Amino acid sequence: MQTVQEYLSFLHTKGFKLSEDAQGFIMFGQGYTGASDGIVNAAIEATIKHQLQFDGSYFIALLERLKEEEITDKKSAKAFMWTLQA
Repeated sequence: MQTVQEYLSFLHTKGFKLSEDAQGFIMFGQGYTGASDGIVNAAIEATIKHQLQFDGSYFIALLERLKEEEITDKKSAKAFMWTLQA
């Protein structure tokens, strides 16, 4: 499993560079919700796909929803987010 920092580095190699403010917000969100790296990475990916940019409030709301649903792994997080799109 990739750490959040590894995932952010991966995004950077693909041309998507998050600002230091956004990266700080991601770390805050992870600490605030106690989410695992896999869950945070899935939430980053979904935020970027749905908002076409990083939106901190959307990201935090998504992390909180995943926590409420007691989702603990990336695969389950992606499956749950798929249901939100439908």
